[in-house]
Amino acid sequence: MPERHEQDDQEREFDLKWADNAEHKEPSARARMLAARWKENPPGPVPFRGDPDHVARQRHRSGWVSTAIVLGCVAAVILLLGYLNFRGSY
Repeated sequence: MPERHEQDDQEREFDLKWADNAEHKEPSARARMLAARWKENPPGPVPFRGDPDHVARQRHRSGWVSTAIVLGCVAAVILLLGYLNFRGSY
Protein backbone atom coordinates (compact mmCIF):
# COMPACT_ATOMS: atom_id res chain seq x y z
CA MET A 1 0.00 0.00 0.00
CA PRO A 2 2.76 2.56 0.72
CA GLU A 3 3.83 2.36 -2.94
CA ARG A 4 0.43 3.66 -4.11
CA HIS A 5 0.68 6.62 -1.72
CA GLU A 6 4.09 7.53 -3.12
CA GLN A 7 2.69 7.25 -6.65
CA ASP A 8 -0.20 9.58 -5.77
CA ASP A 9 2.26 12.13 -4.39
CA GLN A 10 4.40 11.95 -7.52
CA GLU A 11 1.35 12.30 -9.78
CA ARG A 12 0.06 15.24 -7.75
CA GLU A 13 3.47 16.94 -7.89
CA PHE A 14 3.58 16.42 -11.65
CA ASP A 15 0.08 17.88 -12.03
CA LEU A 16 1.02 20.94 -9.96
CA LYS A 17 4.17 21.55 -11.99
CA TRP A 18 2.20 21.13 -15.20
CA ALA A 19 -0.46 23.58 -14.02
CA ASP A 20 2.09 26.14 -12.82
CA ASN A 21 3.89 26.04 -16.19
CA ALA A 22 0.70 26.56 -18.20
CA GLU A 23 0.87 29.50 -20.60
CA HIS A 24 -2.74 30.55 -20.09
CA LYS A 25 -4.24 30.60 -16.61
CA GLU A 26 -7.98 30.96 -16.18
CA PRO A 27 -9.04 33.82 -13.86
CA SER A 28 -10.72 32.99 -10.59
CA ALA A 29 -14.51 32.99 -10.24
CA ARG A 30 -14.36 36.29 -8.33
CA ALA A 31 -12.25 37.91 -11.04
CA ARG A 32 -14.71 36.74 -13.72
CA MET A 33 -17.67 38.01 -11.66
CA LEU A 34 -16.09 41.43 -11.13
CA ALA A 35 -15.11 41.70 -14.79
CA ALA A 36 -18.71 40.97 -15.85
CA ARG A 37 -20.12 43.44 -13.31
CA TRP A 38 -17.66 46.19 -14.24
CA LYS A 39 -18.30 45.74 -17.95
CA GLU A 40 -21.83 47.11 -17.46
CA ASN A 41 -21.20 49.41 -14.50
CA PRO A 42 -17.52 50.39 -14.08
CA PRO A 43 -16.44 51.46 -10.59
CA GLY A 44 -15.69 55.10 -9.90
CA PRO A 45 -12.21 56.38 -9.14
CA VAL A 46 -10.98 55.55 -5.64
CA PRO A 47 -8.00 57.30 -4.05
CA PHE A 48 -5.03 55.10 -3.32
CA ARG A 49 -5.07 56.08 0.35
CA GLY A 50 -7.79 57.54 2.50
CA ASP A 51 -7.61 60.83 4.39
CA PRO A 52 -4.63 60.27 6.74
CA ASP A 53 -5.76 62.97 9.22
CA HIS A 54 -9.12 61.29 9.77
CA VAL A 55 -7.55 57.87 10.26
CA ALA A 56 -4.91 59.21 12.66
CA ARG A 57 -7.50 61.06 14.76
CA GLN A 58 -9.77 58.03 14.93
CA ARG A 59 -6.93 55.67 15.84
CA HIS A 60 -5.59 58.08 18.44
CA ARG A 61 -9.00 58.50 20.07
CA SER A 62 -9.78 54.79 20.14
CA GLY A 63 -6.37 54.09 21.66
CA TRP A 64 -7.09 56.35 24.63
CA VAL A 65 -10.54 54.87 25.15
CA SER A 66 -9.27 51.30 25.14
CA THR A 67 -6.39 52.23 27.47
CA ALA A 68 -8.81 53.88 29.92
CA ILE A 69 -11.08 50.81 29.86
CA VAL A 70 -8.19 48.41 30.52
CA LEU A 71 -6.78 50.54 33.35
CA GLY A 72 -10.26 50.90 34.87
CA CYS A 73 -10.76 47.12 34.82
CA VAL A 74 -7.36 46.53 36.41
CA ALA A 75 -8.10 49.09 39.13
CA ALA A 76 -11.53 47.48 39.79
CA VAL A 77 -9.95 44.02 40.14
CA ILE A 78 -7.27 45.36 42.51
CA LEU A 79 -9.91 47.08 44.66
CA LEU A 80 -12.13 43.97 44.67
CA LEU A 81 -9.24 41.70 45.69
CA GLY A 82 -8.17 44.18 48.39
CA TYR A 83 -11.72 44.36 49.74
CA LEU A 84 -12.07 40.56 49.81
CA ASN A 85 -8.69 40.23 51.52
CA PHE A 86 -9.66 42.90 54.08
CA ARG A 87 -12.96 41.15 54.88
CA GLY A 88 -11.30 37.75 55.14
CA SER A 89 -8.63 38.84 57.64
CA TYR A 90 -11.15 39.41 60.48
